[in-house]
Amino acid sequence: MDIILVGLSHNTAPVEIRERLSFSGEQLIAGILRLRAHEEVLECVILSTCNRVEVYTTVEKPELGVARVKDFLHAYQPDIPLERITQHLYTHKNEGVVRHLFRVAASLDSMVIGEAQILGQVKDAFDCALLNKTTGVVLNKLFKKSIFTAKRVRTETRIGESAVSISFAAVELAKKIFSNLRSKTGMLVGAGEMGELAAQNLVNSGIKEIVVSNRNYDRALDLARSYNGRVARFEDFLQEMVNVDVVICSTGAPNYVIRFEDVQDIIHRRNNRPLFFIDISVPRNIDPEINKIGNVFLYDIDDLQAVVETNLKARKEEAEKGEKIVAEEVGKFTQWFKSLEVVPTIIALKDKVEEIRRKELERTMGRLRSLSPEEVQIIDGLTNTIINKILHNPLVALKLEAHSTNGLLYAEAVRKLFNLEITVSEKDNQSEE
Repeated sequence: MDIILVGLSHNTAPVEIRERLSFSGEQLIAGILRLRAHEEVLECVILSTCNRVEVYTTVEKPELGVARVKDFLHAYQPDIPLERITQHLYTHKNEGVVRHLFRVAASLDSMVIGEAQILGQVKDAFDCALLNKTTGVVLNKLFKKSIFTAKRVRTETRIGESAVSISFAAVELAKKIFSNLRSKTGMLVGAGEMGELAAQNLVNSGIKEIVVSNRNYDRALDLARSYNGRVARFEDFLQEMVNVDVVICSTGAPNYVIRFEDVQDIIHRRNNRPLFFIDISVPRNIDPEINKIGNVFLYDIDDLQAVVETNLKARKEEAEKGEKIVAEEVGKFTQWFKSLEVVPTIIALKDKVEEIRRKELERTMGRLRSLSPEEVQIIDGLTNTIINKILHNPLVALKLEAHSTNGLLYAEAVRKLFNLEITVSEKDNQSEE
């Protein structure tokens, strides 16, 4: 049995291909059931996100399995030529699949290293396959181990601790100024995309209230409702600023809408309580001179970008630690997977030899009817001891070689020498451990 992966991601395919091949909801369920119905596919899981579509399967014949998955993807979107799909695909087998999935779950293969969303998406993909009974011993173990590995990486490194988006960096800086945002009020001036994201991140960080002010009052009202906040008319936002603590400015104005003298007056009226400004506008909408006012903190998009770049560098350094954890866990899983081919061989060999012993013993006992029960028991024990001693060295060798590169060769040799037949179902019934 082999594990194979056929997929594409942001590393290999443009968004117009990824979005057309993506699976969601009922499509995902229908997809895994249709794929599992193929005779060549023993188990399957489909991981589909905005950045990747990956099909994990176990098969007896890897080349045939890869071809089957490619045909499956083409059948899902028949208007895309198979050649065009294929040029964006990557394939992995066995240990390569394990390493890839562990890195994906740990966000080491993400567009933004350290992002937390992918682990939940891996869990959801596995849960869907589990619920619809398209997995078995191998993929169950593989996905459980990937989740465990990802948790190790997040626990034992600081890969997810630094802000790596402009909007999130803005909120992280606000947290440094105000250690507790739960008692603070934020204001969004304008409705630029990054400003909205920063406001949403403030809400997610537990800020007490968001006030929205925009030239278009209806737009401000819609945004305020989405944040469970309130609206300030655009002509009144400077007056409202006396009562807020964090101001995010993201308008399309060509000049300053918040000037030095405005902030000087506001700080005086606030009795010098700190006021934090985030200017995400291009061109800038806040006079940079306000930084000279006591208890006023201003960061513009260049400041935030510098923070992001520093944090990205820190995440990459932490990612190196994560790669070592992944390598360790890949080694453990690979050892377990290799043993799957050897364990059924050991069981089959012992069963066959025991069957021969039992039949020959019954035939002999039929000719020696004068033996007492005690003598029959002695002969039974003797024959059992003989076959155990004969099998001892071969079985020890098989177990020792199970985790080596020659493990499968040893198992195959034993199967041929003793004419052992091992079915797929017998392999699947082996314990995960």
